[in-house]
Amino acid sequence: MRAAERRALLTAAAVKVFASKGYNGSSLGEIAAAAGVARTVLYDHFPSKRVLLLAVMQEQNAALVEYIGTRITGSGPAEERMRSTVDAYFSFAETNPAARRLLFDRTDEDDPEIRTVRQGIRESRTRAVTALLAGDIRSVGVDPGEPIAEAMVELLITGLDGVAQWWERNPEMPRSMLVEGAMLMLWTGLGHAT
Repeated sequence: MRAAERRALLTAAAVKVFASKGYNGSSLGEIAAAAGVARTVLYDHFPSKRVLLLAVMQEQNAALVEYIGTRITGSGPAEERMRSTVDAYFSFAETNPAARRLLFDRTDEDDPEIRTVRQGIRESRTRAVTALLAGDIRSVGVDPGEPIAEAMVELLITGLDGVAQWWERNPEMPRSMLVEGAMLMLWTGLGHAT
């Protein structure tokens, strides 16, 4: 197995273990076992649990932004792009539940560096989505460079993730219904209800 393949195997196992047990509840031995490798192999790629967690969080955040970014910047009217974006987020949450939990739910780290990096990842994700939505934000009369634009995007991100958390507790709900419900709130809005 090549080094890149082994690293991918290790990070995939780490996502699952960190998401299920948190940072403090996980050990490198558990992660190595979940990956089916010796602990020494894990140390060849990641010298510490902190380095592994930081690498995994950055990798998964990049995957999320890329996954959703293609929908935001796609062609078509703004409402279609928003629907596609909402569906993409729920699709990511459905197919990558451990990554979603790792990025949004886990906050048991007591390490200041990890907390700082986690906050930086969140801020960079919000800035990236704000940049991707810049044209749509401008179309509602808001300058994408103003702090309120990032606040609007933060509302979108945390709102969708709140629904994804609800969905984990209510998995019988079809994704299509979640998308429709989110669009009723996000696009149509309660102010347009009759």
